[in-house]
Amino acid sequence: MSELLAETRRALRHRLATGQVQGRAPSVVAAIVRDGGPVWLESWGRDTGGDVQYRIGSISKTFVTVLVLQLHAESLIGLADPLGAHLPGTLADGARIRDLLAHTAGLVSESPGPWWERTEGTLRPELTDVLGSAPREDRGFHYSNPGFALLGALVEKLRGASFGDVLRQRILEPLGMNRTTLLPVAPHALGWAVHPWADVLQPEPLTDTGRMAPAGQIWSTAEDLSRYAQFLMHGDDRVLDAESISLMRTPASAPDVTSWHSSYGLGMELRNREGRLLSGHTGSMPGFVATVWTSPGDDVAAVVLANTTAGLRVGSLAAELLDIVADREPRIPAPWEPLESIVPELLALAGPWYWGPAAHLLKPRADGWLELTSVSGAVEGRLRPTGDDQWVGVGGYHDGEDVRAVRDEAGAVTHLDFGTFVYTRQPYDPAAVIPGGVLSPWSTKSSLRR
Repeated sequence: MSELLAETRRALRHRLATGQVQGRAPSVVAAIVRDGGPVWLESWGRDTGGDVQYRIGSISKTFVTVLVLQLHAESLIGLADPLGAHLPGTLADGARIRDLLAHTAGLVSESPGPWWERTEGTLRPELTDVLGSAPREDRGFHYSNPGFALLGALVEKLRGASFGDVLRQRILEPLGMNRTTLLPVAPHALGWAVHPWADVLQPEPLTDTGRMAPAGQIWSTAEDLSRYAQFLMHGDDRVLDAESISLMRTPASAPDVTSWHSSYGLGMELRNREGRLLSGHTGSMPGFVATVWTSPGDDVAAVVLANTTAGLRVGSLAAELLDIVADREPRIPAPWEPLESIVPELLALAGPWYWGPAAHLLKPRADGWLELTSVSGAVEGRLRPTGDDQWVGVGGYHDGEDVRAVRDEAGAVTHLDFGTFVYTRQPYDPAAVIPGGVLSPWSTKSSLRR
């Protein structure tokens, strides 16, 4: 890990300090992750530090999503499965698991009864107490805390253990997040509300929300969330691989048509910040606000935790801290290295391929994958090998599509079949299969005369 420049560190400190003062937060702690680990951690205010726990609110939903995607990776569930196939008896039996993760299942935002964030979970002991009404017909994006309570219950049932135990065993321990818990463990910050018209602190309740815990109960530290942010950028095969993590930051619903700057994936918020794509989550509970933003393209992440109910725009603060590092010290690419070895069959596929008149390039990668790009070099997707002459598309238009190389009787590749899209070595090659069913002028000249 390379250290930040002194002027970058001072800019980060200045933004953190002004944020704490202007937001009138009793304390705020922030961290920057780059090149595989934390490169900056600082706090401003009273009684705080990198090992002090704060409540992280809805960042908890990303942990739930990781646990659900683990079930999917182990083929214990399908993302298109209805919840009732694995957890029957709720009003959301027909809701797809994918839609619950994406907040597109038509569920209400909150549980019935008194506000769950400020009341003990003993008021909602059963799953039937979590969701008070059936999903609505309009199933566009609508943020739902009860939906993630149901997903937490799904994890409990299929793992045969409590949500807290599964969380610890399958995420926290492998990642070394020893100071992340469902209930506070000293040292931890106290939650405060700041009087709107006077600099006076008012205590907020620290409740155990019971079955609603998966929606926002988790406590963590800046140091632990730095480890977690690194995982959210690059994955970790002990927990969840990078390909599965990429599902979380793939938009699952249309963004707000009035802004087009934000969307939501699977359990993860997405932001388009003047071309910089951020993924992560904000969080709030009485007395606390938090944010983790990652920018995989810059290999930079920012964590911000504060103990105030309102006033500090912690999501914007975290994004600005990330911008400071990414803009002042842009990512330096790794040196170009030639491939030490390559399968001859893959090398034979390298170079230009045409879908009709449109030119594309295939490039073999060191990991055995193929990369599909435009002639200008823009990546259009990757191909993951699944067998001899077979791949599956990852990203781009052909995401999830089967791809195969078609050979003639002599064993030479005649064309590539991208889910019925035919790519050939020459545009409209008269001797090859015609791409997309478009008639070739060479092969139809005589018929056109008739």
